[in-house]
Amino acid sequence: MAAEESEKKIKSERPPKGTSLERTGSGPRMKNAIYHAFTQKEAEEFDVQHPGVQRAEAFVKAFLKRSMPHLSQEALKDQLQRKAVVLEYFTRRKRKEKKKKSKGLSARQRRELRLFDIKPEQQRYSLFLPLHELWKQYIRDLCNGLKPDTQPQMIQAKLLKADLHGAVISVAKSKCPSYVGVTGILLQETKHVFKIITKEDRLKVIPKLNCVFTVEIDDFISYIYGSKFQLRSSERSAKKFKAKGTIDL
Repeated sequence: MAAEESEKKIKSERPPKGTSLERTGSGPRMKNAIYHAFTQKEAEEFDVQHPGVQRAEAFVKAFLKRSMPHLSQEALKDQLQRKAVVLEYFTRRKRKEKKKKSKGLSARQRRELRLFDIKPEQQRYSLFLPLHELWKQYIRDLCNGLKPDTQPQMIQAKLLKADLHGAVISVAKSKCPSYVGVTGILLQETKHVFKIITKEDRLKVIPKLNCVFTVEIDDFISYIYGSKFQLRSSERSAKKFKAKGTIDL
């Protein structure tokens, strides 16, 4: 019985499971250290933080200090109290490269390069007959079909704004007698001249000034007064022509 009582006394003096004995200072000292995991409610009640939480908080503080160096310590603490932290991000503005618009050739450069010159081997009347057939179909479509009862004034108004490249034109009147009677397919039109190819395969340059031209298509004859026709074909399409009673050369 004495042995059992002594054994019970020793067990009662042993530290409970999960505790340890520590010696500090000169004399022995007993201290109970609790190691079991706390719940979140218990941790808040005893103000105990897990080491991982402390490391995470230190990391966040250091990260905020690097990301927003201009903020003070109080402002950083205020940032930590919020649920979401918005970090400032500065993007580098890309410089927009200005696209250089390609400029076309000037009139002087085109003349120097001789872009609009017709080579001698191409100066053949038969070579441009298909162009004339295309032009006739173009005028028929423009005038909604050239019928016998179509008013000549309507055809005249259409021809004044139409593209004449490919038309067969003749010089009816001119102050220069050598131009009268010249007939051919119109190849080029500038502001001041007509370039036509005759049936004799000759390229003629006829000035518009002081000349009257005729354009014939499907038995309709239209007269063009060159002195009032000194416009480029692109400008002529937008110009409003006024009817006049008498027009001099």
